[in-house]
Amino acid sequence: MLDAPDWLGRRDRHHGRVEALLGPYLRQRATGQPNPVVDFLFTYYNFTPGQLRRWHPGFGVVLTGPQAQVYRNLRGYRQFAGGVAGGVGVDPDHLGKRRGTVDYVSRLLAQTARRPAHLGCFGLHEWAMVYRTDPGQLRHRLPLRLGQDGTDAVVESMPMRCTHFDAFRFFTGPARPRNALQLTRESQIADEQPGCLHTAMDLYKFAAKLTPLVDSDLVWDAFELAYRARELDMRASPYDLRAYGYDPVPIETPGGRADYVRQQSQLVERAAVVRNTVLVRCGDLLDRSAPQPATP
Repeated sequence: MLDAPDWLGRRDRHHGRVEALLGPYLRQRATGQPNPVVDFLFTYYNFTPGQLRRWHPGFGVVLTGPQAQVYRNLRGYRQFAGGVAGGVGVDPDHLGKRRGTVDYVSRLLAQTARRPAHLGCFGLHEWAMVYRTDPGQLRHRLPLRLGQDGTDAVVESMPMRCTHFDAFRFFTGPARPRNALQLTRESQIADEQPGCLHTAMDLYKFAAKLTPLVDSDLVWDAFELAYRARELDMRASPYDLRAYGYDPVPIETPGGRADYVRQQSQLVERAAVVRNTVLVRCGDLLDRSAPQPATP
């Protein structure tokens, strides 16, 4: 059980972390100005800034004090015995309903963690998504830094080794046969590997899906990782984002590829820490929700 002064302090520290990273972006967004790099984190992952800002203590923690009543009507919470004095926390029944999701996340991340990190993809998945594409059909309404012919030439000049299905599914038809693996949703657990930027970004997706079973400190750590991975992903992409303040990582050059691998390696190390924390949380949740043996 957390008394109000304790958990309110934790909530306020979480709000401060959100403001420090996202405050300028959110104020810009409020004026209707797009940011194609950061916007993706709230559209593709379907978790709003408001949901990200809301602090959650995680399963097994009960918040006390009158301020805790704001949680009572949130999805997944319940009032515990004793009224206001008894406090509010995540409902064990909610954990029971979400156990299948927890189990899937745990198995996927455990398999990913066991594999060596494959570096050297150079972010070509973003190039494969616009390979031999009519300019009017581009996924993002942004200029191509090298033009269409230059973009196609880069794709054709290097082997493609994408291992992440949710990137591969957006490849253009001509790009798919160029990939070393023909990925499917069914083979995702067998194909994921920890060197992939999108695999790192998906740690945020899974932490968000498990909210409010996991605490907001973990969700925010995963978001910060996804934020940095997204920046590198788009800086190494074929798009010209200099108008938005993002200098390119020119993976069509040897120096650009070396820079990409250096930054990718740093993100892989950071992702390993977040992945392990999510796995520990999932293990705890699975233990707490395990079916109890029948009494003889």
